[in-house]
Amino acid sequence: MRVDWRLFLFPLPALALITFFFLLPLAQSFQYAVTNWDGYSATFDYVGVDNFVRAFTQDSLFANALGNNLQFLLIVVIFQTMFSLVLALLLVRNSRGSVLLRALFFFPTILSSVSVGFIWKFVYDPSFGLANSALRAVGLGGLEGSYLGDANTAIIWLAVTQVWFHSGQMMVVFIAGLQNIPRELYEAAEVDGASRWQQFKSITWPLVAPAMTIVVAYTTIQAFKAFDLVLGMVGNPPQTALDILSTRIYTSFANFQYGYAAAESIIFMALIGAVVILQRRVLKFTQAQS
Repeated sequence: MRVDWRLFLFPLPALALITFFFLLPLAQSFQYAVTNWDGYSATFDYVGVDNFVRAFTQDSLFANALGNNLQFLLIVVIFQTMFSLVLALLLVRNSRGSVLLRALFFFPTILSSVSVGFIWKFVYDPSFGLANSALRAVGLGGLEGSYLGDANTAIIWLAVTQVWFHSGQMMVVFIAGLQNIPRELYEAAEVDGASRWQQFKSITWPLVAPAMTIVVAYTTIQAFKAFDLVLGMVGNPPQTALDILSTRIYTSFANFQYGYAAAESIIFMALIGAVVILQRRVLKFTQAQS
């Protein structure tokens, strides 16, 4: 059967956009990463892998941002995935009440990250914020905190905001996965006398694997790209306790260290890819064991 050659013209506009807006800038990033270009000079010198060596061995701010980001990632992936799965299990039925609650939990997702940052900045304000005011109102003033002002816990409160922001979105993905599981499997398990936990372990958990993979991967990328949320909550550059990789890279660009910032960006991209691949393998292993 002959294939009309004109069919190959249809993907050309998309390929042109991908090449111009993604592949070429990516190639330029690799080029600038081995230079000391400041972003505006007509000339620059090639420095080889010096920028990468500096990031891993000499830049304490980059190491701090990496540590903060990994801690933020761990908290967000665990609690956002767990919370969104619990919500999906509770609201999987298409009743009026469930649909209404889904909409309420999904609502924060439609807000911009900067708006969410400003809202939670008010909530965490130690002087007149909602959190401390609520604690005082119920007689728990002794539990008041400085939240984002406490270097030891600031990244945790940032993670709480991220979980509140995106759990409803991930809930929808889980609901779609749960509703694709044949009901007959649960009915057969009930006839065999399986408990709710046994049904979850043997039916729900293995069959919700595709949705779980999407949720964990997307949550990971969100946790690495929380720049706008940090910007809305504490401004840029943030204090050291809230400096993550995206804000650190932006700061390098703002300081006209374009070559070094490009190297940081490549490390950032490689790290996201490595973490997502590792997560997929762990999920496959754990679900194969269930």
